Amino acid sequence: MPLLPPSRTEPDGSAVIRVLSYNIRSMRDDTAALARVIGACAPDLVLLQEAPRFFRWRKKLARLAAASGQVILTGGGTAAGPAILCGLRATVERTEDVLLPLTPGLHRRGFATAVVRFGDARLGVLSCHLSLSGRERLAQGGLLLDRLAALGTEHAVVGGDLNERPTGRTFRRLAGGLQDGWATAPWGGEHTSTPADPHQRIDAVFATRGVEVLGCGVPLDQPGVTGTDLRAATDHLPVLAALRIPARPGTAPGAA
Repeated sequence: MPLLPPSRTEPDGSAVIRVLSYNIRSMRDDTAALARVIGACAPDLVLLQEAPRFFRWRKKLARLAAASGQVILTGGGTAAGPAILCGLRATVERTEDVLLPLTPGLHRRGFATAVVRFGDARLGVLSCHLSLSGRERLAQGGLLLDRLAALGTEHAVVGGDLNERPTGRTFRRLAGGLQDGWATAPWGGEHTSTPADPHQRIDAVFATRGVEVLGCGVPLDQPGVTGTDLRAATDHLPVLAALRIPARPGTAPGAA
């Protein structure tokens, strides 16, 4: 299978970027393997779920970012687990961590969000980890779409652990308003859970309609990513997507 295209800026001002979504189980597993997987995927944005959020969580997340060639953009403990890392190619406009309504007896959930630019291409970004409860998860899906619209960007990307397969109500709701990366341009592996026995797709990257999905899936054949590291790093497999983000109107070369 051909590799996903590398990050680049096109002559028309659009940006090809690589986005990785990954549930890292609070870094309770082999963190060296985790950093190797992230680094080998050469992402521009890393949308994490279950980032460390308790004792010294910032230091743990900073170590992972440094070891994988990234910097912390936002999230972690302040978003109840979701976080965003980025490479130095990204220019950050703003960030916001959002805590969702708490259902008694269930875990607190949140969104890590940002608005970034890659040259003349502007992008809203959201990392999420939805509830194990179907009822709460469906409500969170609606809140996710509302939050994405509130970012005020024409183009946006979402990565997350949905705790639901594509046939589920929340997954279908998101896929009805956004492009499901794997369904749009399948590449690599499909199933994200579990690394030892991949049998279901519960993690995904979504993009708004104006974004071109060049390929999306589990990076099984990505150079530098080994099966040993994927099994050791965490209890999910990552999802890697290559996306082409259009330049903002009036910013492309030759625009009037």
